[in-house]
Amino acid sequence: MPSNADKNTDKNAAPPLPAPLGVPVADSHTHLDMQSGTVEEALAKAASVGVTTVVQVGCDVRGSRWAAETAGAHDAVHATVALHPNEAPRIVHGDPDGWSRQGVRTPGGAQALDEALAEIDRLAALPHVKGVGETGLDHFRTGPEGKEAQEDSFRAHIEMAKRHGKALVIHDRDAHADVLRVLKEEGAPERTVFHCYSGDAEMAEICARAGYFMSFAGNVTFKNAQNLRDAVAVAPLELLLVETDAPFLTPAPYRGRPNAPYLIPVTVRAMAAVRDIDEDTLATALAANTARAFDY
Repeated sequence: MPSNADKNTDKNAAPPLPAPLGVPVADSHTHLDMQSGTVEEALAKAASVGVTTVVQVGCDVRGSRWAAETAGAHDAVHATVALHPNEAPRIVHGDPDGWSRQGVRTPGGAQALDEALAEIDRLAALPHVKGVGETGLDHFRTGPEGKEAQEDSFRAHIEMAKRHGKALVIHDRDAHADVLRVLKEEGAPERTVFHCYSGDAEMAEICARAGYFMSFAGNVTFKNAQNLRDAVAVAPLELLLVETDAPFLTPAPYRGRPNAPYLIPVTVRAMAAVRDIDEDTLATALAANTARAFDY
């Protein structure tokens, strides 16, 4: 019988390499700065199973700078930059665990948010930055007191994406109706991506009519995620993307262990099974869709 130490080691151990995909794809949303090992190691491991491109996503000023720098140094990496929906209220309220991590000497408030958005705007203009996000609304982790700051930040990011001609990458958690409302009020950018799509089939049809891309993560494999599988089944093939959101949302049967771009094939195969198409057909569409969404 394994010891408790062995069990903990197993739980924290990286999952094994899946069989390589026959057609290369991209991880449309990952956080390499939150994963163990070097960028070079992560890219090599991913490429060995057919994941040849990754989109590195910024969530705050520091992370967005890192994303832009990393994309500038690696041809296989594209960057997006933004203030995460939960970051905006932290900045406004002067949370020492939020805004001050970015090295900006402000006490919080609207001015601090404006300064942070100005830096995101500067980064968004860089040629190797392909998107503005992840932005959006999160009603799960931010309460009513933070909704105004979140929505103000979201609207600012939408304007930024349109002005720079970049993709908009949306974080939508327990906020479907409000996210769709703001997009309608502001006018969505030409290329809009619902990262870690969390709606159902009905919402997928709404997104499809609007031409929004829907990116599915490892949670599409979870037993309690039938709503996601239903959405995969009805979403137009030309609007589907795949992502890890690593180090989070590791697909089954490795749920709870560290996620990384090399695990994309597990999710691709699950999506192909839901749609009852072969994985090469799906991978070909996913690769083309990601390149179109992020214009690379």
